[in-house]
Parts: sequence; C-alpha cells; structure tokens
Amino acid sequence: MYCNNKEDKEDLFQDIILQLWRAYPTFKGDSKISTWMYRIAINNAITRLRKQTKRKAFNELDDEAMQIAVKENTGTDERILLMYDAIKKLSEVERAVTMLYMEECSYKEMAEILGLSETNIGFKLNKIKSKLRTLVNIG
Repeated sequence: MYCNNKEDKEDLFQDIILQLWRAYPTFKGDSKISTWMYRIAINNAITRLRKQTKRKAFNELDDEAMQIAVKENTGTDERILLMYDAIKKLSEVERAVTMLYMEECSYKEMAEILGLSETNIGFKLNKIKSKLRTLVNIG
C-alpha cells in the first residue's frame, strides 16, 4: 500500500529488513515480536514517504498489488477495485490502520504498533469505514 511500483516495493522491503536487523538488539520483549516488527515496518514506510514529498507517493496503488487483492477475492467485481481506489485516497495513518485491520490485528495490537490508544483506534476505524463508504458510493 505504500509503494507505487515493484522497484519501490522491493526497496522498502529491503529497508524494513535492514531496520529490523539493526533494531533487533534493542527488542526488550515488552510486546509480541510481530507487534514490534509491524511497528518498525509501518514507521519505516511512513518515514520513507515523508522523505518523498516532491513525489506523488499515493496517487496510485501498485497495479500488481491490486491484482493480487482482486485474485484473492472469489467474488471479483468492480466493487473491489473501487474499494482499493478509495483506500489509496486515505491518509498515511488511515492506510496503516486499514492495513492492520485487514490483517485482522486486534485493537490492542494496532494501538501498540501505531502508538495510539485502543479508543483512538476504534474512533479512527469508524471514521475510516464511513469515509470509505462515502468514497465508494460517490466514486
């Protein structure tokens, strides 16, 4: 969700792996390893995007990512494409929350990963769902 093409996706993946490797000695075990890894990955992706302010980082989702998403849904239709088109219009944090929600993370896990309260996660999810409904119905 954070890259526009395959090369950027591969670069980001390598950056995340490198950051995980560097940060591993500081992992204290206060949270699940997956939570810690998600937090590093999302922070790395958001930081990378902020550095690319001159570039239109969120104009289009990678076609490959959209095709994978479409193939994974047996009821493939235009609504799925509309949903992904709407997701790309969300803010960085909203995309992160959406991604974690789609990964079936609990509110607690999302809160730990993003450094927000569980209440704030719930509020953001409701707001995102409403925004997506509006974007898909208008689109």
